[in-house]
Amino acid sequence: MTYLDRAHALKDKLIAIRRDLHEHPELAFQEVRTAQRVAETLHDLGIEYETGVAKTGVVAYLGEGEPRLALRADMDALPILEANDVAYKSQNAGVMHACGHDAHTAGLLGAAMILNEDFAAGKLKGTVKLIFQPAEENADAEGKSGGQRMVEEGALNDVDAVIGMHIISTLPSNEVYVRAGPFMAAVDTFEGDVIGRGGHGAYPHEALDPIWLAAQVITAIHGIVSRRINPTKQGVISVTIIHAGTATNIIPESVHLSGTIRSFEPAVREQLHADLEKAFAVARAFGGDYQLQIIPGYPTTVNDPKIAEFVRAMATDLVGAKHVNEADIHMGAEDFSFMARAKPGCFFNVGAKKDNMHRPHHNPNFDIDEAAIPTGAALMAEAARRYLIENTK
Repeated sequence: MTYLDRAHALKDKLIAIRRDLHEHPELAFQEVRTAQRVAETLHDLGIEYETGVAKTGVVAYLGEGEPRLALRADMDALPILEANDVAYKSQNAGVMHACGHDAHTAGLLGAAMILNEDFAAGKLKGTVKLIFQPAEENADAEGKSGGQRMVEEGALNDVDAVIGMHIISTLPSNEVYVRAGPFMAAVDTFEGDVIGRGGHGAYPHEALDPIWLAAQVITAIHGIVSRRINPTKQGVISVTIIHAGTATNIIPESVHLSGTIRSFEPAVREQLHADLEKAFAVARAFGGDYQLQIIPGYPTTVNDPKIAEFVRAMATDLVGAKHVNEADIHMGAEDFSFMARAKPGCFFNVGAKKDNMHRPHHNPNFDIDEAAIPTGAALMAEAARRYLIENTK
């Protein structure tokens, strides 16, 4: 039996794990129950593990010695009220697995089940490190995500390479997508205040309307990418939050703007930051002022060409060439990027479109075709098996 056959034999078990996690989602660095369920499953398999890594993460080991490969899954959910009317609907109001991390965790546990059997039978030599990472979606008070903390705490010090996978709800189910080089964008956040002078809404000339000032600033922001960045480069600045005012007859003192910045190249990232500062400075041309803070986020996710080609070849042999595709560049960001900077790595996607309804990530209607879970498990397990075999000295 291939690993794909063995993963499909585990389908019901893996779906049950995913649904249990989906019913009990937990936010970043709060994945206490999730980590416990992971630990219980690893314990039942007789796999050595450690909890409390990067606060609420779990790491486990299969085998020993060289070569050494890490497989990573994330565990956290999002602050979203689920709209789906399903038996496994979130029981934690206002929190939802709306990005597939429940499926990632179930898939990596499935890979552990498959690999554990072969290690026990003496069929594999080397080490597979299983990384169940917290907090991919958000950072802690120090501005650090789970992936960043994992790297800083040395979770990758004892491995040679790392592989991660993401379920994609908008791509055809069970299709595999791989790309070498830059794959997902760097992300930064900005928090800014456009400052005017408050007053009566009936006498705007006696005030300095910060909402009018903010309108000029927003127009300037939206011109940065289209007018300032080389059209052959990628970049995004989106204003996603605007807060101002308390009553219809009061011109407020200020307007708060915040949003996201996306880029791939360091030079473009720097230019976006510099031009955002200039856009906010437009307020000063009309006598107002501003305050701006740019908060650095995840770096660009860059897949090592050799590891990416290894994953592509492995997937081609496992699921067939017609099901392996060149992945598009994503403006979304991933803190797997910290791991791929620490060691040669590859982050790939598996399609999991459920039905004809639009179910994008980070949406109350997000859901997946659960048949993609065993496919993901098989791919992760097969990647580990082949890496160990091909790199054994």
